[in-house]
Amino acid sequence: MTASPKNAGDGPASGRVVAVHGSVVEIAFPAGALPALQDCVAIASDAGPPLLVEVQQHLGPTTVRAVALDNTAGLRRGTAARATGAPILVPVGDAVLGRLLNATGEPADRGPPLPVDTPRRPIHAPAPTLDRLGAGLEMFHTGIKVIDLLAPLVKGGKAAMFGGAGVGKTVLIMELIRTTVERHSGISVFAGIGERSREGHELLLELRQSGVLARTALVFGQMNEPPGARWRTGLTALAIAEHFRDTAHENVLLLIDNVYRLVQAGSEVSGLLGRLPSRVGYQPTLAAEIAELEERIASVAGAAITSIQAVYVPADDFTDPAVAEIFSHLDSSIVLSRDMASEGMYPAVDPLASTSSLLDPRMVGEAHYRIAQDVRKTIAHYRDLQEIIALLGIEELSAADRRAVKQARRLMRFLTQPFMVTVAFTGKPGRSVELDATLAGCRAILDGEADDWAESSLYMVGDLEEARRREAAATPAV
Repeated sequence: MTASPKNAGDGPASGRVVAVHGSVVEIAFPAGALPALQDCVAIASDAGPPLLVEVQQHLGPTTVRAVALDNTAGLRRGTAARATGAPILVPVGDAVLGRLLNATGEPADRGPPLPVDTPRRPIHAPAPTLDRLGAGLEMFHTGIKVIDLLAPLVKGGKAAMFGGAGVGKTVLIMELIRTTVERHSGISVFAGIGERSREGHELLLELRQSGVLARTALVFGQMNEPPGARWRTGLTALAIAEHFRDTAHENVLLLIDNVYRLVQAGSEVSGLLGRLPSRVGYQPTLAAEIAELEERIASVAGAAITSIQAVYVPADDFTDPAVAEIFSHLDSSIVLSRDMASEGMYPAVDPLASTSSLLDPRMVGEAHYRIAQDVRKTIAHYRDLQEIIALLGIEELSAADRRAVKQARRLMRFLTQPFMVTVAFTGKPGRSVELDATLAGCRAILDGEADDWAESSLYMVGDLEEARRREAAATPAV
C-alpha cells in the first residue's frame, strides 16, 4: 500500500497522531470517521514514503490504537494521518517474481521499483469456502527419500518441519524450493519471518545462481524490524500465493521460515497493545492468529497452495502451546532430530516421529504403506536394542536381533541424501530420487540384499543402484 506524503491528512478520514509508544501509535479521528479494525492508516513522513500502521483497537469513538509496520523513530505527536479505507494492499502477479519484498510489499533488493500498474491485493482475506475446496488427496513428490516414504506431502496441504536450532530446517526448505521449480514447474513464494539478514542474502544468491529465482517471490520481515512487520510478513506472502492460485490458476509452493517467529512477533504486539498474557506468556489470541494464516492455505478447483513451514521448537519441547497449536492444522509433520544431525544423518528427519495423513493404504497403495511400516518397525526395534548394545555389545543379541540391527542401520543410511543446495559444502552432487526407486531400495534392504554391504556404501546416495555400484567398487576382486 502506498500513499503520497503530501496527501496524508487530506480528505474526510484524516486524523492526527496523539501518542507513540514504541511500535504502537494512537491516532485521533473526527467523530464518525473511525477506520475499521485491520484497516491501514498512512502517517505523513517528512522524507520518503508514509509510515503504514494497521488498526488493532478502538479506544473510544474518536481514537484508534495501531501497530506500525516500520520504524517509528522521529514520529511526532500531531503528525497528519490518513485512513485508506482498506487493509494493507501488497503487489502481486508476475512483477514480484524474482524480487525480494518487505512486509508492506516494497522492494528490498535494491532493484528497480515495481511497475505502477502492478495489481495489488489485501493481506487480509477469508479462507476458501467449503464448496471451493479441491476434492481428493494427491501426493506432492519432493524427490527426498525419507519424506516421500514416511511423511508424504499432500498437494494443497500443509506440512511443517519441527526442530531446534541448527538441525537443518532452512537447508531442507531451500532444497524444496529448487525441486518445486524443477520438478513441478510451479511458483514458489518464500516468507522469511524474523530471519537474519545474512540468511536472506544467502538465499537470494543461491536461488539466483541455481536459476530458479525467476519463478520465486521472496518476502522478508527481518529480525531487526519492528514486531508489526514480522507479524504481517506471512500474510503478505500468502496474499501473493493466493493471487497465483486464484487468478493465474497456478500451483504454488508457500514456504515459511519460521512460523514460531511469527508467533513471537504476535506475542510482542499483544504485549504492546496491553493484552494480558495467556499460557507460558503467549498472547491470548494465539489460536486465532495461527488459524488466520493456516486456514487460507488450501487447494481449490484447478490449483493449489502447498505449504511447507519450518517451526522452531523452543528447548526441544514439543508440548509448547505454540508448537501444539501449529500441529493441529497440519497434514504432514516432519520432525528433525538433533541426535541424527549429530551423527551426520542428513536430512535429519526422525523416521519414527514424522507422520502424514496421506500415509494410508487407500491413499498411497498397499505396497508403499507396507514398506513404510516395515521400515519404521525395523528402526524402532533397533532403537529399543541400543541400550542393550551399549551395555553388553551386539554379540549378546540373538541372530534375529543382530540381523534387524544390520538392516536398520543400513536403512537409516540409505535414507540420507546429498542435496543440490549443499554441493558447495559437501562436494557431493545432489540427488533427487523417484518414489519407485526409494520403495525398491528399502524393500531390497529389508529383504536382506545389503546385509553384507559396508554401511558407507549406502550413506549419502541416491537410489540403491548407486549404492550397489559403490559397494562393487569398494569390494576387491576375488
